Amino acid sequence: MKNIFGLLVFLAGTTAIVPLDARGDDTLDSFEYRNIGPARGGRVTAVAGTVAAPGTFYLGASGGGVWKTTDYGQSWAPVSDGYFASPSIGDIAVAERDPNIVYVGTGSDGLRSNVIAGKGVYKSIDGGQSWTAIGLEKTGHIGAVEIDPRNHNTVWVAAIGNAFGASEERGVYKTTDGGRSWNKVLYRSDSVGFTDVELLPSNPDIVFASAWEARRTPWTIRSGGSADKGGIWKSVDGGATWTKITKGLPQDLIGKVDLALSPADSRIVYALVEAPGEQGGLYKSVDQGESFTQVSSHKGLRNRPFYYTNVDVDPTDPDTVYVMATRYWKSTDGGETWARLTPPHADSHDMWIDPSNPDLFIQANDGGANITFNGGKTWSTQFNQPTVEVYQVEVDDQYPYWLYGGQQDNGTTISVPSMAPWPVQNKAAYIQHSGGCETGPAVPKPGDPDTVYVNCKGRFGVYDKRTGQEKSYWVGAAYMYGHNPADLRHRFQRVAPIHVSPHDPGVVYHASQYVHRTTDEGRSWETISPDLTAFEADKQVISGEPITRDITGEENYSTIYSLRESPVRAGVIWVGANDGPVQVTRDGGETWADVTPGKVPGGGRVDSVEPSPHDPAKAYVTVLRYQLDDWKPYVLRTENYGRSWTLLTDGRNGIPADYPVRVVREDPLKPGLLYAGTEYGLFVSHDDGDSWAPFQQNLPVTPVTDIKRHRGDLVVSTMGRGFWILDNVATLAQRAFEGRDDAALLFQPKTTYRYRSSYGDASGVPDYPRAAAVIDYYLPEDLAGTPVRLSVHDAAGRVVAAYEGAGAADAEAPGPQGERDMATEAVTYLGTERLTSEAGMNRFRWDLAHAGAWDGEPERRYRGGPLVAPGTYTLRLSVGDATLHQPLEVKADPRVLARGTTLDQMTAQEDLLLRIRDLLSDARRLAHDLGEERDALETARAAGDLDDAGAARLATVTAALDALVTNDENFYQQPMLIDQTGYLYYMLAGADQAPGDQAPARYDELAGQLADIRAAVAAD
Repeated sequence: MKNIFGLLVFLAGTTAIVPLDARGDDTLDSFEYRNIGPARGGRVTAVAGTVAAPGTFYLGASGGGVWKTTDYGQSWAPVSDGYFASPSIGDIAVAERDPNIVYVGTGSDGLRSNVIAGKGVYKSIDGGQSWTAIGLEKTGHIGAVEIDPRNHNTVWVAAIGNAFGASEERGVYKTTDGGRSWNKVLYRSDSVGFTDVELLPSNPDIVFASAWEARRTPWTIRSGGSADKGGIWKSVDGGATWTKITKGLPQDLIGKVDLALSPADSRIVYALVEAPGEQGGLYKSVDQGESFTQVSSHKGLRNRPFYYTNVDVDPTDPDTVYVMATRYWKSTDGGETWARLTPPHADSHDMWIDPSNPDLFIQANDGGANITFNGGKTWSTQFNQPTVEVYQVEVDDQYPYWLYGGQQDNGTTISVPSMAPWPVQNKAAYIQHSGGCETGPAVPKPGDPDTVYVNCKGRFGVYDKRTGQEKSYWVGAAYMYGHNPADLRHRFQRVAPIHVSPHDPGVVYHASQYVHRTTDEGRSWETISPDLTAFEADKQVISGEPITRDITGEENYSTIYSLRESPVRAGVIWVGANDGPVQVTRDGGETWADVTPGKVPGGGRVDSVEPSPHDPAKAYVTVLRYQLDDWKPYVLRTENYGRSWTLLTDGRNGIPADYPVRVVREDPLKPGLLYAGTEYGLFVSHDDGDSWAPFQQNLPVTPVTDIKRHRGDLVVSTMGRGFWILDNVATLAQRAFEGRDDAALLFQPKTTYRYRSSYGDASGVPDYPRAAAVIDYYLPEDLAGTPVRLSVHDAAGRVVAAYEGAGAADAEAPGPQGERDMATEAVTYLGTERLTSEAGMNRFRWDLAHAGAWDGEPERRYRGGPLVAPGTYTLRLSVGDATLHQPLEVKADPRVLARGTTLDQMTAQEDLLLRIRDLLSDARRLAHDLGEERDALETARAAGDLDDAGAARLATVTAALDALVTNDENFYQQPMLIDQTGYLYYMLAGADQAPGDQAPARYDELAGQLADIRAAVAAD
């Protein structure tokens, strides 16, 4: 019979306080997301450094906030989380003489169609440990922040303004009191902003600024206008007056302009200019900006200028110039000739050069930020800054499940596991390619996770994860770049949807302006719909005006953006277009009905359609209109196949009025439990959208692009911080959750799979903790602080694990032998790691393990016990006078069963491991007791009080200890009984397996040795 010990939990999970607000809703603080990466960089649009703190640099991501390194990029940590209202960073400036003073302007200046708006300027006076918002909240996008080197309270900001509409907040701003107040010192119009401001290093009262007429719409990018609106301005009196510079610059059209001033020669000013044809390129002034001369029209310097256009100059050599565009260029002759640098990633945005050592600099690109010590010969890694932008998330059905999505501009689509699936030497190895390209989606085939249906800007593929090969079956097989969308036979968005029928895994849908269906994995397609978009002729244009064409499909308007079939009724398919319409078919595409909600202005992007998993007539849609300068949230519900709609977001019922909503999902277990992903975070509704509450928890502020509910978890993708998982959100769907009020509640945990986690790692990103049963319980206010105890019982009622709550701290502590159950004679050991007993929801993680062996060192005692066998267990929570029960099903890893290991073998393994554990405990206790006895006898001998019998006893005790404990005075000493027993335990505990013949035989041999030692000691 097993000697059952309760589990001393040293590695139990976190729990947290969940107070109630004035309305009585739980804040759910105990629910926390895990960031599972990937641990690589995404798009970085701003960088900065400081000579005052060597090794310290900052990066600003387009959707991931501000990060800091103090070791030259060997490690990075986020510093803006919890402070910034927007994760989009335009520029970073560090005071020249005080590295503690940092200013950040939010809102990236790379105006892509999915660019994230900023929320003003932030300031830190402690090197990024904390931040204060200091105004300019409505400037939208900030191109530059400059600090006066004489006084860090004097700061300049170039505000581009709202990317999607007219904006009076455009202009150049100046503060002289550290941001307490701002003056707009230069303004052109509500359509012309400023992308750069630069101070002459030798005289910061001389200021240059570049004006930019720019505006985004869903169908085009306007970058530039007449030269009288844009171009370069100069002030010689600290911004009091300004003069327009025109001599030598383009006279008709001018677009985005970036400036660089040379600290080594105050005469020289460089300007990288967007202009038509050969007029575009690098200009140089040798008279402090009074006039310019074009020095290069190199095409590589001026591609996609709305997105790039960045120039910098070596602080010690005015002839060494850098330009950042798709490639990274360097000139050593003042811009006349160019050579390429090769950082870890292309698509370059910013750099900062150390003025005391120009070979040391940091560079930003679409793959992250990287630092060089040798002028660009070698670089720091980008696999330590998890700022990836992910367009969507899909999940497969393997164990553990994997997440898939389009990863912006970093190779192909990717897949990452929800838990560590096998050991690796570096966690970056868990990032796997999944085919397609950056846009995604990547949709694993149900029942066959090695087959992934993928998209690359409208090109459908079937990717085989086993071979790494992708079969291509492109609808129309036509290259869409460079076309007016009106001329395309098939208009695909870059993120054209792919959807597998929930009723038949052999049916796959794909969409252009039509819905396409395949039943043979893309080898043949049928079109099952007419054009389901609005297709307004004036929106079908060549993207990019009036200077630079930019036609990548990103601006293809009038395409289907979202598509899903009802999981309740086959043939009910909902689609949403990026120009407004919502359509539904109830007969598998034979007929379609336009059910566009009349409650939403036209033209918005139907970002998600969500057929209810409970009712075929019910569906939800989200409409994104911020690209039309409408920042309202739009979530709508229909319960009659779209004949009527209810708006669920009025700006006053929980989701703020300026939080555009990207996605909504309904819980598959509970009707009306909704999750909404917005531009600035995540929300939950318990009443079918009548009201909403933040569900941000520890999720950083960043756009939530997609949500899935899978195996009890909430799975999230973000535009700047990768993938996140909230384990066991299924608690919210339980009926008991609605009734939480004045009684304690223990919620039923989801079915838990017993994964081996010796290779799990919860440090850093990805966050892969040990496999655990996630246990949620609720305490009302009047029971807060009450002693709480949780025990886990097997099918025979025996205790296999026990925990004590923090509220029991004042109670009499159990003795060193624990507490004995008089009925079962089982001994329950209570650990120092306690459950919380706070008002509201509490969460605890049981690691599915028995107690480990006893150890003489209290901090090592009972660690590392064997896993419990798969089976049904009972949780028992004692709170005050109440005792609550819930079942817990623990299942074996399906991969292990598939490889031939049986449940009976796992049970036999558990039984033998417990016997070995008990043998190890007995041996350690005996050694501990004999050690104390030896110490007493040696003390007596030293005092001259040891008689012959005592001396004989000392010899016996010493001999027993020599047989039990390895002599560790030197390396590689012969292991004695305790180490031999631990070695046997280690042999059997590493994998799910049947014990081999050697294990029980060795156990019997070691048990016999221990019995002999006991007998020898007792006989003396």
